[in-house]
Amino acid sequence: MKILIVDDDPQILMALRITLKARGYELATAPDGEQAIAAAVDRPPDLFIIDLGLPGLDGMQVIKAIRGWSEAPILVISGRTGSTDKVKALDAGADDYMTKPFVIDELLARIRALGRRIAPDPAVPVIVLGDATIDLASHTVTREVDGRTRPVRLTPTEWRVLEVLVRNPGALVTRETLLREIWGSEHVSDSGYLRLYVSQLRHKLEPIPSEPRYILTEAGMGYRLMGEAEPSCGR
Repeated sequence: MKILIVDDDPQILMALRITLKARGYELATAPDGEQAIAAAVDRPPDLFIIDLGLPGLDGMQVIKAIRGWSEAPILVISGRTGSTDKVKALDAGADDYMTKPFVIDELLARIRALGRRIAPDPAVPVIVLGDATIDLASHTVTREVDGRTRPVRLTPTEWRVLEVLVRNPGALVTRETLLREIWGSEHVSDSGYLRLYVSQLRHKLEPIPSEPRYILTEAGMGYRLMGEAEPSCGR
């Protein structure tokens, strides 16, 4: 796996280069946003590690630029510990967020977890929710409107909430599980975030958002996705 590390701290770049190369990863580094984008275009990495506090283009701008053409996982490592920065980074397109200082074993675990997302699982089903179709393998959501198939645009965080539910069709997914998967273990009590994104998903996918048929609330526990799995059409 090739990883592009974007950070203006030479000590962190050196430490990560040594540690990750020792684990067999191929490394490229960039000290600022402009060089990061140029490096990514020249040799697209499988995974990005990005600091938010960069000279020139900041990390948030780099994430948005990358998401214009790449779906490679993005792990943010930043000294910014506020929840607002974390939510903004995730909404901009980041897949995970760690704060500095960090434990190297946790970093390696998160890289492994993000690496598992790179190759789509050919056995992943297509889930149908009424006139909406969710395809995890192609990372798409569509709806039939007036006899035509139209794309449904989700934010990166909306997609992550939906993906966790789709991978557990019919099963109760606790609020704590969703919060931990999407925002990290330090946010397992921040259920307000979750209610907001579930509400947004219902407005995009449910026939009557105020009377959900597919994304169901289990009072005091979590959420359950009720849909139909379709054959994977040879994928």
